Amino acid sequence: MASNRGVIALVGSGEYLPVMQGFETGLLHSALTRGKKNTFVQIPTASSHEGEDRQKFWKRRGLEQVARIGCEGIYLPIHEREDAFNLDFVEMINGAGLIYFSGGDPHRITEVFKDSPLWEKIINEWESGSSLAGCSAGAMAFGGTIMGIRKSHHSEGLNLLSDIEVIPHYDKILGWVPDRVASFIARAGADTNLVGIDENTALVREGAENVWRVTGAGRVHVLRGALNINT
Repeated sequence: MASNRGVIALVGSGEYLPVMQGFETGLLHSALTRGKKNTFVQIPTASSHEGEDRQKFWKRRGLEQVARIGCEGIYLPIHEREDAFNLDFVEMINGAGLIYFSGGDPHRITEVFKDSPLWEKIINEWESGSSLAGCSAGAMAFGGTIMGIRKSHHSEGLNLLSDIEVIPHYDKILGWVPDRVASFIARAGADTNLVGIDENTALVREGAENVWRVTGAGRVHVLRGALNINT
C-alpha cells in the first residue's frame, strides 16, 4: 500500500490563506492523480475549544480557500472525543483528496483522535493516496512528542511520524516562548529528528519516498538529527 501513499505536509503556518493557495492546490492535485476525489476536508479540532466565534472563523477561512481552488469543501466539526467515533464523519472523508488539520492546541488533537475510528480512517485514506497536511498544531500532533506551549509539559503525539518532532512558526516562536523552545531542543535522551518550520513554509514528503522537500516563503531548520531533505 505504501507505493500509493499520498503526500504528507508539515506546515509552519498559513493554512487556508491566499499565500498558501498554490501549495494547497498542489496537495489536492497530487491526490487526484492517485484516484482520489476533488474534496478538501477541513479538521478544526485544535481550536475547537476556543468558542463558537473561532469555529466560525476557521470554517469561513477554509471555505474561502476552497472557493479559490475550485474544489468541494467538507468541514468536519470534530470538537470533542466522541466526534472522532461518529461513523457519519468517518464516511464523509471516504476518498478525500486533501485532509487538513489546522492550528490551535496540538495536545487537543491527540486527546481527541488517538485510537479512534476517524484517525484510523484518515491513515487508511492517506495510505491509499489522499494528501494529509497539518499546520502548526496539526504538524506538531503528527509527530512523536509535542512541545509544551499551551501546556507546561511535553506530551505524546499521534506518532504518525514517530521519528519527527516539529516546532512551527520557527521564525517567530523564539521570540514568544524562548525558554520552552530551548528546553525542548536540549532535553536529554531525545534521539528523534527535530525540525523548526518557518511561517508560510512546509516540509513535504511524496508517497513512499524517504526524501523531504521544502516549499514556501521561509526555511526548515534541522535542530537535531539528520532528516533527509532535498535542497
